[in-house]
Amino acid sequence: MKVYFLGTGTSQGIPVIGSNHPVCLSDNPKDKRLRVSVWVSWDNFSLIIDCGPDFRQQMLASKCSKVDAILYTHEHADHTAGLDDIRPFNFKHGDIPIYAHQRVLNNLKRRFDYIFETENKYPGAPTVSPIEVVNKESFVLGGKEIIPINVMHGSLQVFGYRIESFAYLTDVKTIDNQELEKLKNLDVLVVNALREEHHNTHFNLQEALDFIALVQPKKAYLTHISYHLGFHNEVQNKLPDTINLAYDNLEINIL
Repeated sequence: MKVYFLGTGTSQGIPVIGSNHPVCLSDNPKDKRLRVSVWVSWDNFSLIIDCGPDFRQQMLASKCSKVDAILYTHEHADHTAGLDDIRPFNFKHGDIPIYAHQRVLNNLKRRFDYIFETENKYPGAPTVSPIEVVNKESFVLGGKEIIPINVMHGSLQVFGYRIESFAYLTDVKTIDNQELEKLKNLDVLVVNALREEHHNTHFNLQEALDFIALVQPKKAYLTHISYHLGFHNEVQNKLPDTINLAYDNLEINIL
């Protein structure tokens, strides 16, 4: 199974428009972060988790040529605003199944009503097959079990996902002990670490490190990173050997 980090930034990305912060002015490619998303693939199956406003750019950079399904974590724009850009995949392969909490599907139907239109639909609009994700109910894609992980983003429910020994969690602030049971024996955990300072709806760096110590995966990667966290290389040098800052276009393989 291959995991390709399409984007590792927070809602504004890095650099932030108009910012003179030193991280935003960095020449290091690892300090330039598009909005958070991953591409997970195995055999001939291709899965995207979150489809944000940088989706077109991410598909071109990654050379992804097929999307079999999209999983959504929640409805915020940095995770959903690229839905219209799935059209080239529609034209090649037909409808794309999109999986999300019913609340998120309802939100997408309001914001992208022309995509979900059933009568007199514009012929160039994207086409999707919406499928509800329900907590405690796994489902199968490409022959692999997908396990939803229920977490809280402040007061907003968010889904993370586990696929075999890989789990992807973003925009987490709290998680129940019952959901922690779903994260045992991971080879790779991806989790958000916004910055060093406290944040009301996201793990800061220390909270992410504490969470990783609790889950005890073999390896962990930090994502959904703000420029406030600092320069990639400086932060990475302070982390344990088994924990890495993810960066855009990083590709890892999980056996």
